[in-house]
Amino acid sequence: MSELAGQVRAALAAHGSARQAGVPDRMGLFSMPFRPTDGPLAGHVLKPYRSGRDLEVLEPLSRRHVTYLECLGRAGLIVPATVLVLLDEHGVLRPVVVQEAVPQASLLSSQVAVSETTAALGVLAQVAMAICGFWSGVAQRPERIGLHASLHNFALDGAGRVVFLDTFPPLIGYSREEMGRILLRFSESGLMRGIGALLPGRVREVQDPWYSLTGNLGLLIEGVMGHRPQDRAAILDWAEAFAAEGLSQSDGAALLDGLARPRPRIATVRTVRRFGSGLRPNA
Repeated sequence: MSELAGQVRAALAAHGSARQAGVPDRMGLFSMPFRPTDGPLAGHVLKPYRSGRDLEVLEPLSRRHVTYLECLGRAGLIVPATVLVLLDEHGVLRPVVVQEAVPQASLLSSQVAVSETTAALGVLAQVAMAICGFWSGVAQRPERIGLHASLHNFALDGAGRVVFLDTFPPLIGYSREEMGRILLRFSESGLMRGIGALLPGRVREVQDPWYSLTGNLGLLIEGVMGHRPQDRAAILDWAEAFAAEGLSQSDGAALLDGLARPRPRIATVRTVRRFGSGLRPNA
């Protein structure tokens, strides 16, 4: 791990200061990942997050990241080789996720945007089935477990299998209140942290779609509609058919009800997008 930490430190320095390693995402929640162009970590994605001295937060988070990776694999999701490094910067620890990169063309957000309608719906169906498989796989686990099922967080590998990319924060073992604090703790946006101090309930709502099958499917479908607004009617028709044929009656009704209602917003500022579906990919 010490060798990897040194490589991460060098890659951050080559890219710019650790604080500037990525520009804020569209929601201002986390920094944008980057791919080193050379060195031992070329071919990887580095995802730096806000540093701190709060070991009581960072050390359990690091352990839960390992547990979450194991959970994802046991539930049938393929994740590229991924490790979380706590980089010591003169006594301040910066979490950095190091993940094997997938080709840009493999990202589903790229594929869905350029595919024909039939192909895009086929990809949607494939990812929806992978999400259903995940929730079936974790059904017997006692922890509170979630999946950030934004379209941006999925890819297809060379064999055409669904690959999941987002492992931070690890959505395992945190209560709703604790995860709300985690989101604020690692947000790069002073605006988000300020809103969280005044309206913590609104910020906690960001995680709600991550913690249910129907919330996951809603995020996925909304992501595809966002990339293909011209196919909105066809995508909603697909959603109705999937709800009827692939889900229980209660889950199907919940999915369609969720798609019919707008997601909460924290502000009317132009740069603040919908919760959940508006978060920048960790890919």
